[in-house]
Amino acid sequence: MSVDATGEKILVTAALPYANGPLHLGHLAGAYIPADVYVRYQRQKGADVLFICGSDEHGVPITIRADREGVTPQEIVDRYHAVMADSFRRMAIHFDNYSRTSLPLHHRISQEFFLNLHRKGFIREEMVRQFYCAPCRRFLPDRYIEGECPLCHEAGARGDQCEACGRWLEPELLIAPKCKVCGASPELRSTRHWYFALSRFQESLERWQASKPEWKSNVREFCSGWFKEGLTDRPITRDIDWGVPVPLPGAEGKVLYVWFDAPIGYISSSVEWAEKQGQPERWRDYWMDPATRLVHFIGKDNIVFHAIVWPAALMAHGDYVLPAQIPANEFLNIEGRKISTSRNWAIWVDDYLEVFPPDPLRYYFEVNAPENKDADFTWKDFQARNNGDLADVLGNLVNRCLSFIEKHFEARVPPAGTLQPADRELLDAVGRAPAAIGAALDQFQVRRAVTELMDLARAGNKYFNDAAPWAELKKDRERCATILNTTLQLQLALSALMEPFMPQSAEKLRLMLGRPASLVGEPWGGIGGRTLADGQPLGPREILFHKIEDPIIAEQAAKLGT
Repeated sequence: MSVDATGEKILVTAALPYANGPLHLGHLAGAYIPADVYVRYQRQKGADVLFICGSDEHGVPITIRADREGVTPQEIVDRYHAVMADSFRRMAIHFDNYSRTSLPLHHRISQEFFLNLHRKGFIREEMVRQFYCAPCRRFLPDRYIEGECPLCHEAGARGDQCEACGRWLEPELLIAPKCKVCGASPELRSTRHWYFALSRFQESLERWQASKPEWKSNVREFCSGWFKEGLTDRPITRDIDWGVPVPLPGAEGKVLYVWFDAPIGYISSSVEWAEKQGQPERWRDYWMDPATRLVHFIGKDNIVFHAIVWPAALMAHGDYVLPAQIPANEFLNIEGRKISTSRNWAIWVDDYLEVFPPDPLRYYFEVNAPENKDADFTWKDFQARNNGDLADVLGNLVNRCLSFIEKHFEARVPPAGTLQPADRELLDAVGRAPAAIGAALDQFQVRRAVTELMDLARAGNKYFNDAAPWAELKKDRERCATILNTTLQLQLALSALMEPFMPQSAEKLRLMLGRPASLVGEPWGGIGGRTLADGQPLGPREILFHKIEDPIIAEQAAKLGT
């Protein structure tokens, strides 16, 4: 049973996207839409939520793109930070703070974090052998090296991770490694790096995760595999000139490895948010309060970092809360094929928004959320969901009822009159819906939650068809008014229940019902108990969801791979 929160403190993060290109649909499906749905719902419950994200502006993908374009890494991150922030805004994904890891603030906080671990003896220095490209005259960061994965033997594995099997790698493990820039075979040379003592935290991590039986199976099983193999110490510095400088004497030319500094971006973004509020210490109320629930929304490729490496670093530091939940989603495919930005087998968020509004896509990724297995986006399925679920079910219910009231009841709420069993049955379903939808969202089951929402709309359509107010109008106007009033009360509840899933459409529906656009002061637990007053004027009616025609879908599908 879902009940309204009483100021529960929740710190929600969504994985920091690399600022080396625009957002594609896979980004939205995996982390950002589920996170936004959860945050909106928790706020309706009355929880004290801080929603944090930002651009990941360090790491080799940035420098690779800069090298390819002949510009500086700063130019790349400046460009794509602005592009991604605008894409999130247009998709109605509203962070409390969207920061960036190239800020001096982030550099300072990351260096302080590093020094804290170093002082406590969790970071050690070691001479290691690393690949060096003679033609390029430099040590090669991991993503500058490609080869055959030693585990699954897939070609094109990166020096840090194999995308085919998802395992974290070290460059020297690759079979037949090549420099990604010039194609030469690199040679191993000695260099100095700093290592985080991850191995010392295996028992603590296993005990901690054993206390989280409610975590998703993909996270628990992934971590179990790592624990069985045994955790090893991991390098946290790289030979590269773009990133957070290692704050130690003699470490010139070394920067923090991006997997180490990127999660610290959650903290630095929170600090930036607090400073913008004029309360520079307020971030501590979330990060340093044991009562805070820290929730990381990620894709499955980030499980190792968020469920093993980052918690171990937090344990080593000692001042911050540990994650309470890590709802990792699987991947999104496009038309049956894995997304490949290099082959342009992707759909870019901004391209989508040039043609369609955000809510149909939000709904599509909610009802097809890749929660337990990879999901597949097809343009025809998107069209079918929009036209069938949104336009024919939800939109049709709203339009039929409001247009009928406009014509026969002067666009005012008809009087409720005497309820019959069918009316009470529908209103009882309305009363049960917040708990059912909320219970699913509390368990991060977005697909189940939005299905409950649409089932309520379907029940409303069946009620409207069976009650036939157009027939009752001719023989019993009072009964007709009651049917319309009951349908309007359902729509009022839908306008609040829709808020986490399709916020722009929810606002549009509230305005058509003559209510304020904002839900401030109307908590989740009160949904179903609020009513539209008899005789209240309704707002201007408009189409809630427009159907999408075949030629538009064909045009979008033709863009793939071109």
